[in-house]
Amino acid sequence: MNSTTRRHIPAAMLALITVMMSCCMLLGAAAPAHAMEAVKCTGRPNSDDDPTIIMGATQSRITFEASVEEGEGVTQFVLHVPDGTEFNTDDLAVTLLTGDDLMTRTEVPYTETVEGQDIVLDFDEPIMQAGHLNIIVYDVLFPTEGGDMQVGASYTTSDGSADGTAIEGIPTIPVQGISKTEQLSQWLGEQPWVQAWNSNRFLRLFFDPTILVTSFPVVLSGFFMSIAIVAVAFPLAIPLGLLLALMRLSKFPLWRGIATTYVNIVRGTPLFLQIYVAFFGLPLAGLNIPNFPLGVIVMFMNSGAYMCEIFRAGIQSISAGQSEAARSLGMTRAQTMLYVVLPQMFRVVIPNLTSEFILLYKDTSLLAAVGIMELVMYARTIVASTGSITPYIVAALFYLVITLPLSKLTRILEDRSRPKRGRRRRIAQANAAAEAAKAAKAAANTAKEA
Repeated sequence: MNSTTRRHIPAAMLALITVMMSCCMLLGAAAPAHAMEAVKCTGRPNSDDDPTIIMGATQSRITFEASVEEGEGVTQFVLHVPDGTEFNTDDLAVTLLTGDDLMTRTEVPYTETVEGQDIVLDFDEPIMQAGHLNIIVYDVLFPTEGGDMQVGASYTTSDGSADGTAIEGIPTIPVQGISKTEQLSQWLGEQPWVQAWNSNRFLRLFFDPTILVTSFPVVLSGFFMSIAIVAVAFPLAIPLGLLLALMRLSKFPLWRGIATTYVNIVRGTPLFLQIYVAFFGLPLAGLNIPNFPLGVIVMFMNSGAYMCEIFRAGIQSISAGQSEAARSLGMTRAQTMLYVVLPQMFRVVIPNLTSEFILLYKDTSLLAAVGIMELVMYARTIVASTGSITPYIVAALFYLVITLPLSKLTRILEDRSRPKRGRRRRIAQANAAAEAAKAAKAAANTAKEA
């Protein structure tokens, strides 16, 4: 600073600048020449569904790495494991990565102490070599509820420039919480009776309780999809089947020919083939339809061909005399069909329609082949990740939940649809046989007394 500048600066200001420069020099002398920095802090993914997700309450590990400068002289390192996290230090790995490519691994002798969530490492000799201090904690169980896990770290140097100095900028570890069913599955896996059950290879493969619990809510989503497909396809198939039945009974050869050709082709080819033609053939022809609507279309068009035969048989089962009586009263052919024949026909075919509903519901499993996420597709996804057949058993239970009650309903409807006259005749015959037996018994008693 020259003399001219000194004349224009007040003495008090000059003294303040001098004091500030002295303080900065003192702070610079007290600060360490180097400071450890966090390089990475990660957890090992442990999800069966997604290889990038870290799940809570599931075995994982923590890998922490920090840079060490030449001559830093680190004597102690403290790693703070996130609160609520369980860990085991039996297999703790502490190494120093050195070299230009950090591929040279050197074991660092240390004495370990665990104080709550802190892992205290006292090194036998100060770390003077430059490199990356790598610490791996195995058998880590993050909290069940998950969240962003913050690992803490601090260190001490031999020259006293750092004494429990915290390392800043450590990234958090994102952990996804597990559901109640996954918690229940883990609890079951720890039970002695489940372990004894799974010790049998057959039982573990087909009826693993831990997989049974976790697969249930997943397969349930596919159950709703299957029900949604049937709920839309079945009502659409009824008018299609009725229209085809009326066309087959028509006096016009053209209508009969169209309906007969359609029914014979659909009933004569596998539904699986029809699904493949629709899902892979239509896109090649330039017609792209979303999977769900296309699946519904294939299912109701196939079911409509079978319902055509059900309705046709039901219409032909109605006595021709009723149609003739209606025509004699002046009703047209259409009125006779609408008001006389069809109401009676529907009462007759209800059991068969119930059976067709059951078949349609089971046939939705074929849509798994083209990627529609229904019951079998969800079950197959879990089987691929677990190697257990148990999810297929769960899917079978969902099918039985619908088919068994409907099968019982079908039998009840069939019993009620039987002609009452025939039932009365059978009752009368049984009563007559009983009376004849009583009479024969009385005659035998009389002869015995005589």
